[in-house]
Amino acid sequence: MSDTVKTQSIFPSSRHVVLTGTACALGAVLIWAGWIVATRHAAQTLDISVVALLRYGIPALALAPLWLRIGLVPRGVSHRVLIALIAGAGTPFFLAAAFGMRFTPAAEVGPLLPGTMTLFVAILAGVINRERTSWLRKSGFLLIAAGIATIVGPELLSVTPAEAPGHLLVLISALLWAVYTIALRRSGLSAFEATALISVWSAIMLLPFGIVPLIDAVQQNRGGEIAVQALVQGVLSGIVATVLFASAILRLGPSRAAAFAAAIPALAAILAIPVLGEIPTSLALVGIVATSFGVAFASGALEKRPA
Repeated sequence: MSDTVKTQSIFPSSRHVVLTGTACALGAVLIWAGWIVATRHAAQTLDISVVALLRYGIPALALAPLWLRIGLVPRGVSHRVLIALIAGAGTPFFLAAAFGMRFTPAAEVGPLLPGTMTLFVAILAGVINRERTSWLRKSGFLLIAAGIATIVGPELLSVTPAEAPGHLLVLISALLWAVYTIALRRSGLSAFEATALISVWSAIMLLPFGIVPLIDAVQQNRGGEIAVQALVQGVLSGIVATVLFASAILRLGPSRAAAFAAAIPALAAILAIPVLGEIPTSLALVGIVATSFGVAFASGALEKRPA
C-alpha cells in the first residue's frame, strides 16, 4: 500500500515537471521566432545601433546586481573566453544578424540562423573537444546542410545575387553564436551571469553610437515603435527567453530542450506573414522543413538513452 501511494505521489510531480519544462521551452522559441520578425522589421525602419542598444541596454540595467557582484572581468574567466562570449552573443553577433536581416526575408532567416547554429556548434565541438557524433545526429546535420543549400544555393548561382550579402551575414552571426556556446561551457559562468556580462559590455560599446539616434527617434514621435522594440529586444528576448530556456533545460535536460529550437523556422515564417506581409517561397518552405527536422535530429533528443 505504501509503495502504491509513493508511486502515485511521484508520478504527478514528474508529469508536472515535464509539462512545465515544455511550456517554458515553447515560450522561449516563440519569443525567439518573434525576435527574428521584429528585428527584420526594425532593421528596415530604425537605426540598427538603436535596436542593438535596446537589446543589450535593458538587460544590462535589469541584471546589474549580477555583473556588479562578479565584476566586469570575473575572476577565473580568461580574457580570451570573455571576448569570445561578447563577440558570440553580444554586439558583433547582433550587428551581423540585424544587417543580414535587411536583405533576408524572415522565412529564410529562421532556417539560416537557428539551423546553422546547431551545425556550427557540432563542428566546433568536434574540432575543439573532439566530441563523437552518432549517426542520427549526423543525419540531422546533413538535413540542415541540405536546407541551407536549398535557400542559399539558387541565390548564389543567380546573375545578381541581391540577397547573398544578407545570407552571408546571417550565417556569420550563426557561427558567432556557436563560438559563444563553446566559450560559455569553458567560462564556468551561469547563463544569467554570462547574459549580464555580455549585456553590460555590449551596452558600453553601443552607447556612444546609439544614444543620439535613440533620442532623435523619440523626438520624431517614434516612441511607440521604440517601446515595441524595447519590449521584444530587451525584455522578452534579452531576459524572459533566457529565463524560460534555462528553466526548460533544468526540467527537460539540454538535448530535449534544444529540440524545441526546431520549431523556430516555421514559427518565424508564420509570424512574418501577418506582421511583415512576407510569403515564403517554395524553396524557403523546403528549407524550413529540412532544417526543422535536422535540428530535431541533431539535438540528440531523439536518441535512445540507456535504461
